[in-house]
Amino acid sequence: MNVCIFGTGYVGLVQAAVLAEVGHNVICVDIDIKKIEALKLGHIPIYEPGLADLVKSCYQSGTLQFTTNAKDGVLHADIIFIAVGTPPDEDGSADLQYVLKVAESIGTYMDRYKVVVNKSTVPVGTADKVADQLAAMLGKRRVEIEYDVVSNPEFLKEGAALSDCRRPDRIVIGTDSDKAEAQMRELYAPFNRNHEKIIKMGVRSAELTKYAANCMLATKISFMNEVANLAERLGADIEEVRQGIGSDQRIGYHFIYPGCGYGGSCFPKDVKALCRTADEVGYAADLLNAVETVNAKQKETLFERVRAVLPEVKGKTICLWGLSFKPETDDMREASSRVLMEQLWAAGASVQAYDPKAMGEAHRIYGDREDLVLAPTKEAALEGADLLVVVTEWKEFKSPDFALIKSQLKFPVIVDGRNLYSPSRLSALGLMYFGIGRGKSIFKVA
Repeated sequence: MNVCIFGTGYVGLVQAAVLAEVGHNVICVDIDIKKIEALKLGHIPIYEPGLADLVKSCYQSGTLQFTTNAKDGVLHADIIFIAVGTPPDEDGSADLQYVLKVAESIGTYMDRYKVVVNKSTVPVGTADKVADQLAAMLGKRRVEIEYDVVSNPEFLKEGAALSDCRRPDRIVIGTDSDKAEAQMRELYAPFNRNHEKIIKMGVRSAELTKYAANCMLATKISFMNEVANLAERLGADIEEVRQGIGSDQRIGYHFIYPGCGYGGSCFPKDVKALCRTADEVGYAADLLNAVETVNAKQKETLFERVRAVLPEVKGKTICLWGLSFKPETDDMREASSRVLMEQLWAAGASVQAYDPKAMGEAHRIYGDREDLVLAPTKEAALEGADLLVVVTEWKEFKSPDFALIKSQLKFPVIVDGRNLYSPSRLSALGLMYFGIGRGKSIFKVA
């Protein structure tokens, strides 16, 4: 099938590459000339395992093309995906200006029936706005061309996006049009062979499904962080509690790992956006607001632990392992590391940090500054530091050389924001350990 995808960010590029991989003819459109030229040369703007090789392969085979010419993309395609950014406004609502700008371009150039697919995460009712924009542009042209607007939300996990896209748990198609549904089923047929994965529903239900899914997962994380904070005050170990409740099949083990807060481009933005949507329809979304409040507080817990160990932080050097909001990505949007570093700098401390993939992103965000050293290895980041804070659960941090850590730090202290280590083991090695919800020890530090 002939497909056009507007937007070469995380969602658009992954979806384009996977559709091209199975034989669809895909054109990606983006207004960023430098990005398009870089993609043609095989330079991928984001880190996602396997994505660079797949994009290069599909581009070389001719099933994947890149352009800045919106007209070429629209005329080429029978199905057009809108996968541009929807950044949050100051009030937390999703900014739809880029989505509607794409709709304007589609309406300007379309020459025959099109299925227009909202792939971006957008508020309930956006499909109607896109349809209105298409109608307005066709009206200006004084032409009548049939179209359908479909909601087809993505459910990709950063770090596992290719796998999620190739082998989706479900494919949600929001439409009331039999014609559009048939087109979408043909498009996704290669991914729907083993068993039925397509869930067809109304457009507004599909739009809400995406928000509901992310908000549910965020709620589980904030709930566990709330219980972890309670465990600290009661002398319980949240890791034992986690295993106890996770064994209940009604609860399960997914997304019940306590830590230093969730981040990234999805959960924070989507929780805020759904809260804003609730406000707009006069509903007080108390639970969703609490999820966001708990998460914001949880991101400050690492600095609180550092201060518990070092009441005078000024002049100290803190080693950070991990800068990305999660492993297997270089994404630092809403990352807990940013909250911690900015609190440390405000208190007069310096940071020595290492991350397997996010060093370039950290430099892009913060530039060159005297109180930030981006070390080439995790070992180098330890040199001369006062204590270690583990922020991201990268695999290479899970079994480190604890003797080396102890010898390099001025104070033999590990603050573990992801509960990677055993408190009893580290205690036996002569290291002071402070995790999340691992008992009362954090309150006994002098």
